[in-house]
Amino acid sequence: MSTAERTPEELRELALRAGRELEEAPALEVLRWAAEEFGSRFCVTSSMEDAVVTHLASRVLPGVDVVFLDTGYHFPETIGTRDAVAAVHDVNVITLTPRLTVAEQDAEYGPRLHDRDPERCCALRKVEPLREGLAGYHAWATGLRRDEAPTRANTPVVGWDARRGKVKVSPIARWTQDDVDAYVAEHAVLTNPLLTDGYRSVGCAPCTRRVVDGEDARAGRWAGLAKTECGLHT
Repeated sequence: MSTAERTPEELRELALRAGRELEEAPALEVLRWAAEEFGSRFCVTSSMEDAVVTHLASRVLPGVDVVFLDTGYHFPETIGTRDAVAAVHDVNVITLTPRLTVAEQDAEYGPRLHDRDPERCCALRKVEPLREGLAGYHAWATGLRRDEAPTRANTPVVGWDARRGKVKVSPIARWTQDDVDAYVAEHAVLTNPLLTDGYRSVGCAPCTRRVVDGEDARAGRWAGLAKTECGLHT
């Protein structure tokens, strides 16, 4: 049965079953399963912190769609990484943008919404555009890892994204930072230059700072606030 004929409940059952069966599988095997199961209805999402999952996916599904959210607040290095990934890897980079430009959002909600109401800002500039951008897909891949933060400790390798009604694939969920570094070195994978400038997690420029020794990788995101996730994965 093709995924086009499957109901959301059938896709959910598929995701939960695959999550159990692929828990110990290598990342390439997980992505190969997704490519075979969903074909063109499968995409990779990338923040352009690095191109590890993009590179992995291109090995099993050349030309795979790679979805990038351009929030309007990215560091120039992040946009440069996106452009380099599009030029170097055998993938189709698709850039999503929010309904409102930064200037239009400032006019409607007031300037620096990210300082006053970061949840609303993320909803407008990340969550809503991704929901619309994923409409044509049955499954999407992320670079989430369990070791990144306590909020991600239970990330399934394959799970069900109930909010969007999609199968969610996190092929490197069980990897450590050492695993990522080794893969980057072995395959000369593109990485965001900010990762060598004190940043261990790269988000929007106004809401991201460098981290210090002893902090977890995402400590520099929304520093000083109770917020730890943008809403894409919660």
